[in-house]
Amino acid sequence: MTPGNNGASTPEDDDPFGYLYADGQANGAQPPSGGYGYPNSVNRVRPVGTRQYGQQGAAAQAPQQQGTYGQPNANYAAPETLPGAPTVSTPSPGGRGGHGGGRGRGPNTKGLLIGAVAVLAAVVIGISVAIISGDDDDGKGGDEAAASPTQSQSTAEPSPSASGEDKEEEAAELPTIDAKALRLDGGAALASDTEGAQSDGGIYVKDLNQPGASVTWTVDGIPEDGAYTVFVRYSTTDDPQSMTLTVNGKEFGNKLNMDNFARAENGDFAKGWTQTFAWPTLNKGTNTLSVSCADGDKCNVLLDQLWLKEGQVKK
Repeated sequence: MTPGNNGASTPEDDDPFGYLYADGQANGAQPPSGGYGYPNSVNRVRPVGTRQYGQQGAAAQAPQQQGTYGQPNANYAAPETLPGAPTVSTPSPGGRGGHGGGRGRGPNTKGLLIGAVAVLAAVVIGISVAIISGDDDDGKGGDEAAASPTQSQSTAEPSPSASGEDKEEEAAELPTIDAKALRLDGGAALASDTEGAQSDGGIYVKDLNQPGASVTWTVDGIPEDGAYTVFVRYSTTDDPQSMTLTVNGKEFGNKLNMDNFARAENGDFAKGWTQTFAWPTLNKGTNTLSVSCADGDKCNVLLDQLWLKEGQVKK
């Protein structure tokens, strides 16, 4: 078939615009003059509304249509609205496609499907990018959060557990006494010519290496009865030394071990500073502690400070 002659059929199958194309003109198509543009085309003029679809025989005659030009006619009904009428597609001017010369085209479902697939793919890609970006941000946040505290953490109040620990540490903070605040007896004296003492002014107690020499500390503010640790900072350079600890007028069961833990030699007391401890039981309130050189003790030491801690600890 060619655009000029689509075979024997009715006028509905002729192309009224065939004369616009070169192949139609070659087949003798002419501009319409009352009929269709091809030779021998049939000009079957029917009044509007007289065509009926799906019926056999001659079309029923319709009464002459009257009305004013440009005004709707109440007697007119579109053929598509008649009972049993088939669906008629609107011809597309100049349309060439269609198998068997058909003029109308249905909706481009293939194009719509492709468009829908493209939109879906774009949405999936966008979601994937958002998820990946979110993971990266979380990772960075995690890194930032490990490196430094966030603003809320740095300004937040301490947690109850942390506050409890701080209170316990504050409760365990007991007095410390320097050498110059101790009561000296039995020939003990103050000095500051040997370096290394931590008491205020570098002052320490000397001349303890004689029977009856002692230092006494009257300490207030013991929170409750119980076990405590008393620490003594001193310096020695000789063999292991030992002195007597008295608590509230009673001699403590063991000698206060004042060994040469710093391993100082040749009487170099500046390098012999170290510390020792004992675990006495104290009473709530005020207690008296004394370190003395009793018979049989070895007391060649310089005494710097004393301090207390709750419980039996070692440092």
